[in-house]
Amino acid sequence: MGAAYSGGFPTATLNRPMIRRPLCCPAITSWCPWLLACALGAAAGAAQGQVVQRPDGQWRHLIGLGASVASGNTRTTSLNLSLDSVRATYEDKWSLVGNALQSRTEGDTAAQRAELKTQYDRDFSDLWFGFGSLSALHDEAANIDTRWSLATGLGYHLLRTEDSYWDVSAGLGYTRDRYDSPTFIDGLNRRSRDRLELVLAQESTTHLSDTARFKQQARLLPSLRESGEYRAEVIGSLAVAINARLSLTASLTYRYDTQPGAGFSRGDMLFITGVSLGLD
Repeated sequence: MGAAYSGGFPTATLNRPMIRRPLCCPAITSWCPWLLACALGAAAGAAQGQVVQRPDGQWRHLIGLGASVASGNTRTTSLNLSLDSVRATYEDKWSLVGNALQSRTEGDTAAQRAELKTQYDRDFSDLWFGFGSLSALHDEAANIDTRWSLATGLGYHLLRTEDSYWDVSAGLGYTRDRYDSPTFIDGLNRRSRDRLELVLAQESTTHLSDTARFKQQARLLPSLRESGEYRAEVIGSLAVAINARLSLTASLTYRYDTQPGAGFSRGDMLFITGVSLGLD
C-alpha cells in the first residue's frame, strides 16, 4: 500500500475572492515514528487531489495509510498513519495534523516516531493574520522522549486564490525536550532542555495539473539564548487524485538541529508514500 524511508501547520485554502500581492510585501504517544503526514486527498470531484476547505465552519478530515513488508534474506515491516483535519470560516481556521510511523527489522524496532500538531489562524484583514500553535513529538531514533513546542506570531498572505496560497509568518516559540537517555549538549549531561526561539516560516500549495497538487513548507528556528544554534525543517508533499476521495501521496521531510546531542546526527530525512482517504 505504500512505503517509508527515513535518512507540521498547513494553512487551508478558502473559497473566497482572489487576492494577489507582489513578493515585496509590507514589512505523542510512543509506539509509532519517523514520518510525516503527506496527504492531500480527494474530496470535491475526481479532478482534485485535496480535501476542499469550505469556509462553512464544518470539520473535514484526510486519513492516510502506508505499509510495506519484506521477507526472505531480511524481515522488515513498516506502517505509517496520518490525519489531517481542518475547520475553516472566512475569518479563521483551526487545523489538526497527526502522523506516526513504526518500522521493524528482524523483529527489532528500527524507527518509531509520532507527532501531533494543532494551529489556530485568525485573519485581521485580507492580507494579515495571527497564529498560535502547539505540537508534541516522540522520536525514539533521535533520543526524544517528548518534545513540546508552543508558538505565536503574525503572518502575511503573499498569494491566496480559491485553489492556491503562499504565506509567510514570523513569531516567538518555546520548546522543551525530554530525552530517553541523558545526552551531552554544550558540555553538560542533560536529561531535558528548553529553548526560546524565533520562528520564521513560509508555506505554499499549488496545482500542477487537474489531478496533482504540490505543497511545501519551510521553517527556521534560531535560538534566542545560544548564539549560532538553530533548528530547521523543510517539507514537500505531492498528492495525485485517483477518484473523488482517494489519492496517491508522497512526501519528503528533512529536519536539522545544530545540537541534537552527542552521538546523534544533526540531519534527519524521511520519505513516505501511501494512500489517502478524504472524509467530509
